[in-house]
Amino acid sequence: MCGIIGIVGTRPVAERLVESLKRLEYRGYDSAGVAAVVDGQLQRRRAPGKLRELEAVLAAEPLNAVTGIGHTRWATHGAPTLRNAHPHVAGQVAVVHNGIIENFAELKAELIGHGRVFESDTDTEVVAHLIDAELNTGLAPLEAFKAALDRLRGAYALCVLIHGEQDVILGARQGPPLVVGYGDGEMFIGSDGLAVGPFTNRIAYLEDGDYVVIDHASARIFDQAGNLADRPIKLVASSAAIMEKGNYRHFMEKEIHDQPEGCQRTIAAYVDALSATTAMPGGLDFAALERIQIVACGTSYIAGLLGKYLIEQLADLPVDVEVASEFRYRQPALRAGALAIAMSQSGETADTLAALRYCQAKGMRTAVVVNAAESTMAREADVVWPIHCGPEIGVASTKAFTAQVSVLTALAVAAARARGRIDATEEQRLVRVLLEAPRLIAESINLEEAVRGVAQEVSKARDVLYLGRGPMYPLALEGALKLKEISYIHAEGYAAGELKHGPIALVDDQTPIVILAPYDSYFDKSASNMSEVMARGGQVVFITDPEGEKHAPAGARVVVTAPRCDPLIAPLVMAAPIQLLAYHVAVLRGADVDQPRNLAKSVTVE
Repeated sequence: MCGIIGIVGTRPVAERLVESLKRLEYRGYDSAGVAAVVDGQLQRRRAPGKLRELEAVLAAEPLNAVTGIGHTRWATHGAPTLRNAHPHVAGQVAVVHNGIIENFAELKAELIGHGRVFESDTDTEVVAHLIDAELNTGLAPLEAFKAALDRLRGAYALCVLIHGEQDVILGARQGPPLVVGYGDGEMFIGSDGLAVGPFTNRIAYLEDGDYVVIDHASARIFDQAGNLADRPIKLVASSAAIMEKGNYRHFMEKEIHDQPEGCQRTIAAYVDALSATTAMPGGLDFAALERIQIVACGTSYIAGLLGKYLIEQLADLPVDVEVASEFRYRQPALRAGALAIAMSQSGETADTLAALRYCQAKGMRTAVVVNAAESTMAREADVVWPIHCGPEIGVASTKAFTAQVSVLTALAVAAARARGRIDATEEQRLVRVLLEAPRLIAESINLEEAVRGVAQEVSKARDVLYLGRGPMYPLALEGALKLKEISYIHAEGYAAGELKHGPIALVDDQTPIVILAPYDSYFDKSASNMSEVMARGGQVVFITDPEGEKHAPAGARVVVTAPRCDPLIAPLVMAAPIQLLAYHVAVLRGADVDQPRNLAKSVTVE
């Protein structure tokens, strides 16, 4: 994963590739490499470690070329070694890749069966072999590329060089972002505006399913069906590219769309995709823990509630979750045999930091789930679990929320295995399910047009209720919080089973009721709640999955059908529709989406 740059240029390319990769260091990486077409021949240079190691290799073995691709890798499949560094080469093809190819194991087995030999432990090498195999059937480069893309399942941004094609680079996007930069007699492709920023401020943003071929003068962009696609060229201030919104009106919208890549990076940090096992750093003995105490505020608190469901269900380990501002003052009874987990996007939230210190004073081991790895909480805790989702600018948290939940999901699986609640086979199954999350989140985001229609109705409401059972209850809380934060509509989230214990008094034909109910063990009960609401004139917005849509009671005002998924990752997949609903309601009401009134991104005072 991480940084991608490709240049079809008029000047020596190696130093320019490295210059761009330096701009992408903020993404994090553990190896780097470049490949170029030198007199029609593919050549590459790679090095583990930082870019200075790659620069040393290039100084010793220069690349004399004007067309090339570069990559900074953050290890997913395979250790951060030279053999696993990108670019990967197979026959006539060199590839760099951000993402996870979910079906790489079956594709690799097939390719090995046809006599192909693999040099790395990565999923990416499969892509190079697939394209090369298609070229060997006589297909032209673009057709061979598309044939290979049609066989891939997962999330990916790809950049490809072909032997003999001195002035051509191929690219494709499915999930992680990819942009095309337009220069003067030169063309560029990169993982974001910052990657191409040193060379041009004229950028086109590829959409999911797009693939592209660039040469010296132009880019031909195709949609997933193979039709030529018109992606507008936009002017971007390169110095601000890291913080620019791209095709999006607001940072919040961009960050919702960033979630497939963000969660992919998070998940990759806590599982070994090759062996399908968990790999939680910190050396904690989960089997010896008596309980876990989670402290957090706002959206992080809600992520902690989801963690409670996952950890208790899978690992049979008691978990308490508490709002940090209450926890620090009520003098809770704590024991040294418990683990305290503080959760904060910024790592500086005053109440959460105070709660963390309180736990430390009681002799508890502490861990933090944070986005800012150099924050105060990260420096003071015993164990740091970064969420790796990148900068989040919008005040209302979106990608940080799903990244936090991703960490806690991996933690739940790791704890379950360590405590003997699941065996190795089940751990592998659950890890493979977790690796599907980025792709399914991307599919869920594609519901945006349907959600926009729901927003038209919800934007007229004065009050909105969100209902859910099991893990969907915390998600109902999160949906209500998002709507309140940015649209200023009063909203409340409830456990659906509590409906008859008070909230049903609020149901009338003017109050939208958002019910979150994938087809799981809770579905029948949730459907019953839906019928109770509709019997009293309530306007139901039903967010479910294909099987839930089939079994839902008739009469919902709107049904939003998210992708089918395993219950383990349902909170991750169902999060995008509720985020998009809040976003589009806020836009329709003319609210300041990125900087809602009275709120700050990091609450560093009480």
